[in-house]
Amino acid sequence: MTNRMKIGIFGSQNDSTVDGVVAEAKRAEADGFASYWQSQIFGLDALSTLSVVGREVPRIELGTSVIPTYPRHPMMLAQQALTTNQASGGRLCLGIGLSHQVVIEGMLNMSFDKPVRHMKEYLSILMPLIHDRKVSFAGETLTTHAELTINKAQSCDVVVAALGPQMLKLAAAMTQGTLTWCTGPETLRTLTVPTINAAAEELGKPKPRVIAALPVCVTKDVDGARARAAQVFAVYGQLPSYRAMLDHEGVAGPADVAIIGSASEVFDKVAALQEIGVTDFGGVEFGGTPDELHDTREMLKSLLKR
Repeated sequence: MTNRMKIGIFGSQNDSTVDGVVAEAKRAEADGFASYWQSQIFGLDALSTLSVVGREVPRIELGTSVIPTYPRHPMMLAQQALTTNQASGGRLCLGIGLSHQVVIEGMLNMSFDKPVRHMKEYLSILMPLIHDRKVSFAGETLTTHAELTINKAQSCDVVVAALGPQMLKLAAAMTQGTLTWCTGPETLRTLTVPTINAAAEELGKPKPRVIAALPVCVTKDVDGARARAAQVFAVYGQLPSYRAMLDHEGVAGPADVAIIGSASEVFDKVAALQEIGVTDFGGVEFGGTPDELHDTREMLKSLLKR
């Protein structure tokens, strides 16, 4: 029997303060959603914020979407994640990713060389620390021999923002799954899900989580919402990793993978992702009016009853 796809909320409707995120997560929990996700871009630190959320919002799964790996040593990230997981009572899903060359090299003046090698070495340190609290690993770019002393530490799920085949296979081999963004249903069906599932099966590992986040808007003005999505999410069409996924989908830009339409149309498109093999859907609500935001949230809530 196929497990029912979980429905979560990717934080987008708050004022970018800790109090605002807490309020949004409280509402997501009260509405019955399975998870709440905090981004790590140029605003609040996701793990610090979720530590606070975890003390004030008692039940919902809390995830990061996603922590860039290059700026944080894996031992430091393990300590931060285990601390947040303890603060939240064991409800953290740690989403991590490479970020993008324009950020790592252009903004931070760090090398983005051989990103797959980097992620493999990073996980070779992070995962033992998350699960066993100790590691002894020497790689080409990362080396750590250490043991953590966090009392009452609980392991947490780790998922990688894996888009291409190499990263998907690595995610299957070393983590609990993947978290995608701006990846459309056809790409999920033909690339993401079969690649990560086949890799996990070959290794005798449990079926991975496939967490798919997409913009959603219930509206009577589809053209207007599509134009707004093209503006709001434009940058993702310019970043090479997302551009590759959009090209694989055969679409011009992020607005074309946004799920937009009537309540029934959006419901059907989201629900269909379960048949593809998506285990968790993350809604990024982007309605331009109070009515659109209300109707989008009500539609997402209706998915919980399907």
